[in-house]
Amino acid sequence: MQALARCPAILIAAPASGQGKTTVACALARLHARQGRQVRVFKCGPDFLDPYWLALASGAQVDQLDLWMTGEADCAQRLHGAALEADLIIVEGVMGLFDGQPSAADLAQRFGLKVVAVIDASAMAGTFGALAWGLQNYREGLGFAGVLANRVASAGHAVMLQDGLRDPAQWLGALMRNEALTLPERHLGLVMDHELGDAMARLDAAADALASTPLGQMTVDDLQAWAVSFVAPDAPAQEVPASALQGQTIAVARDAAFCFLYAANLDCLQSMGATLVYFSPLRHEALPPCDALWLPGGYPELHAQTLAANTGMKASITAHVHQGKPVWAECGGMMALFDQLTNADGSSHPMWGVLPGRVTMQKRLAALGPQQLEVAGGTLRGHTFHYSTCTTPLEAASRTQAAPGRTLRGDGEALYVSGSVKASYFHAWFASSPAAAARLFLKDAHD
Repeated sequence: MQALARCPAILIAAPASGQGKTTVACALARLHARQGRQVRVFKCGPDFLDPYWLALASGAQVDQLDLWMTGEADCAQRLHGAALEADLIIVEGVMGLFDGQPSAADLAQRFGLKVVAVIDASAMAGTFGALAWGLQNYREGLGFAGVLANRVASAGHAVMLQDGLRDPAQWLGALMRNEALTLPERHLGLVMDHELGDAMARLDAAADALASTPLGQMTVDDLQAWAVSFVAPDAPAQEVPASALQGQTIAVARDAAFCFLYAANLDCLQSMGATLVYFSPLRHEALPPCDALWLPGGYPELHAQTLAANTGMKASITAHVHQGKPVWAECGGMMALFDQLTNADGSSHPMWGVLPGRVTMQKRLAALGPQQLEVAGGTLRGHTFHYSTCTTPLEAASRTQAAPGRTLRGDGEALYVSGSVKASYFHAWFASSPAAAARLFLKDAHD
């Protein structure tokens, strides 16, 4: 591998969530991809939903970057690899620019990424310039590429916003208020791209709108102003036991109900020799032939009636467990394993009954934040994010711990172990400890 790779790279950031970062990142990626350029996009922090849209816009896999969860060496390795092949690297930030430990600003500063700030200007004029100035100057040494106004009311409004900037060169343009450019959301984030019949049309509309701005009109030569030299790490982020899962077939649930999958997690399992086969608990009547089962997170609550009606799948999963074959279930995957799921409207549905107890949806967030979990083989880093609670007679085999520098509200997420089943609300980043990830899917690890 080459030690040094150079490529234009920017961070799309904002003063807060909900400003339009994903729309702008998708629009920019789609605009350049349509022009035949190789675009690689990354998402800052633990996020399952934005990457689906970013991947559709760029035409390439989208991975996560987080100085703690994925680790600095992992970030360096992925950015270096992208720079070897891409014409442009786009990193979408998380929350506000300086929010979180570590923040998107920390990532940008560590790797020299220039920051493009997206500000929802729908209810402001001169204050737009103050926000832009604050984002640029709050932290010394942070590179700033400019600011884009989003949800602007009119051309006259755009002029007022531009006039409020202390440095006119920082003006990257305005996107007018337009519902056609909005990516729809629900309680856990964006609606999945494949749930909409017009997903690509939305991206094209956003790209067309961005094409009329200074940001969208940048040429290949202009982009070189944002070029960054990425250095390959001296050693892999984590040692991957190449044959740890050799000969093992892992069935992975993947459909509208179970869709919270890091692409890098799939890569990690395959790099250890696993064969992955995908199935849909919504549409299929039985598991495919497999040695282990992975039930990722998602939206079982939105599909509870369909899951409850699929008695064939319930029987197949129950038989898998009775045979002592491993199951790793994360968040939504765990929810489906309990006896019953009750939605926020009070409607209840029988689930698979592999674990005793019930899950109840609520309208307020139950848990959020980066955490780590000690399991056989090592410590997995990851996060938790859910709106449900569970009541079960099962005792927690162990619990997650807070990420360094963070505190937990409560006792941390429980890891439930029942026979060959391991389940938790915790979402794991497998590459943080490949050896530990492998043990989740090995039969002899469940003793």
